[in-house]
Amino acid sequence: MAQLLILTSAVNNDVLPALALLSHRVRTLPPQLDQLLAAPEADLILIDARVNLVQAKSLCSMLRTAGLSVPVVLVLTEGGLAAVSPDWGIDDVVLETAGPAEIDARIRLASARSLPATPPTIKTSGVVIDEASYSAKMRGKTLDLTYKEFELLRFLAGNPSRVFTREQLLSEVWGYDYFGGTRTVDVHVRRLRAKLGDLETVIGTVRNVGYRFNESDEDERTP
Repeated sequence: MAQLLILTSAVNNDVLPALALLSHRVRTLPPQLDQLLAAPEADLILIDARVNLVQAKSLCSMLRTAGLSVPVVLVLTEGGLAAVSPDWGIDDVVLETAGPAEIDARIRLASARSLPATPPTIKTSGVVIDEASYSAKMRGKTLDLTYKEFELLRFLAGNPSRVFTREQLLSEVWGYDYFGGTRTVDVHVRRLRAKLGDLETVIGTVRNVGYRFNESDEDERTP
């Protein structure tokens, strides 16, 4: 069940009739930015654009300018669909005649798209790499890595068993604008192996080619 905020100047507030058949909590406010800023938190904002498309577009712009990250869905007539474009900055549209199943689906999908992506955690061969905190652990012990050492480990562990040349690693980890030589890769691999201790063999060397991450059957058990 979501908390919905409908912005409309309609007298009867009957913007989406089928919404009454759903269990979402609904609050209605006039389409004014000052009213919205003082309103309670909402999971999604529905803007009534059935009559005044110009006002609706202006309101969408003001919402984004104000820095609100709440998903915005426009309620339109079928004739109004042709006027909407990506520069409105909305998350979805719904026709005023939509049924309860469609409305509920659009609310769920728009809300899900607004959630921040969670950086993945890589767990393999006794090593755990947490991209959210930029940290890496070996058998539960935090590794003291520099930024580039972390990036190198993350890239190799994220592509296990695949062999990368030094030139490829320079491009992927250091970027195309890096002017240093491939010796940089060898130096960072050596330092990374030293910090991995008895797990240093997870960074494997392929003679005359480059490096790869060797997967093992060891499971990581964090405390």
